[in-house]
Amino acid sequence: MTAPTRIDKRFAALKQEGRSGFVAYVSAGDPDHDTSLEIIRGLPKAGADVIELGMPFTDPMADGPAIQASGLRALRAGANMNKTLDLVRGFRSGDDDTPIVLMGYYNPIYVYGVDRFLADAKQAGVDGLIIVDLPPEEDSELCLPALEAGLNFIRLATPTTDDKRLPAVLKNTSGFVYYVSMTGVTGTKDVNTDHVTGAVARLRSHSDLPVAVGFGIKTPDQVRAVGAAANAAVVGSALVSKIAETLTEDGRPTPKTVPESLAFAAELAAGVRT
Repeated sequence: MTAPTRIDKRFAALKQEGRSGFVAYVSAGDPDHDTSLEIIRGLPKAGADVIELGMPFTDPMADGPAIQASGLRALRAGANMNKTLDLVRGFRSGDDDTPIVLMGYYNPIYVYGVDRFLADAKQAGVDGLIIVDLPPEEDSELCLPALEAGLNFIRLATPTTDDKRLPAVLKNTSGFVYYVSMTGVTGTKDVNTDHVTGAVARLRSHSDLPVAVGFGIKTPDQVRAVGAAANAAVVGSALVSKIAETLTEDGRPTPKTVPESLAFAAELAAGVRT
């Protein structure tokens, strides 16, 4: 990679502003394609600095009940890789600045075809990838081709990633490091902000990349506390749970779905903006 990506530019801008960022995660196509696009388009105005777009998959090993449910809603509504990339294209038609990171698992990319996926993702306006089930030992499978294509490849570090393992994790990481604040799956515990402070300091001793912290962040106060230690706070389960609260019993959107979801995103974003 040579030219700075949107992710690089956004974290540089945040540094100039003297604040941390808010990263909003939603599942692509939840609860349906059109509603999902409306939510995604509204997230930057609500205060999202970076958007993580989950690629729906039938077996999301690292995800807790809320994100599993959101992915299944999307799949039932017809979500697939083509439609996920269409969401990015639809977003890019009105926003050429906000970074979009696709997050998920390798299987849908493998089925789609790696070369085809990277070309189509880049053309659609994707900026980075977080693939939770590809370790550094498999960098030739997707990480290195992604970097060659000009996409950031963002690696996860966890509480069990020790100093011996960390250099391998960070070797080909770009854009930012995603620190998973706890063991276990998403959305099942609250973040321990005291632990986060020490963990972020340790990561910064190994890398100059920005550090974003996710898992267990559910409230504006937690966003604020994590943002005080890290370069960004990531909220996923709480946001997709808010979307779920607005739906009908059979998972269809209501007039409340878009405005209430975006209002909650704005409340969370205020944690790093006030």
